Amino acid sequence: MKWKFSSDAPIYTQLVQQIQTSIVSGALPPGERLPSVRDLATEAGVNPNTMQRAMTELERDGLVHSQRTAGRFVTEDKTRIDEAKRRCASQQIQSFLEKMEQLGYSRCEILLLVEQHMKGEC
Repeated sequence: MKWKFSSDAPIYTQLVQQIQTSIVSGALPPGERLPSVRDLATEAGVNPNTMQRAMTELERDGLVHSQRTAGRFVTEDKTRIDEAKRRCASQQIQSFLEKMEQLGYSRCEILLLVEQHMKGEC
């Protein structure tokens, strides 16, 4: 997994988002065993406590689960993964709309621009 961090959000939330994206995109398939917190932290270049906090958040969201002696696994609940994927998409759309409105576009103009872009007319 490639890790990218910015200074505009806490590292643990960025870790959650990046792991969540890997899960909903299928890069981390349902049922896959995750590396240990220590290994993930080393790979990402972060403190293990920060990675643990991210994993706790992902467990709370139901995207990963722990098995006592076997480690952490991606959920096999495809409905939960689909719900997370829709939430991610909705957040991206909301962010896009806010940025376009800051540029002075109305919702109708945004829709027209997107349709034109999808048709390759831009």
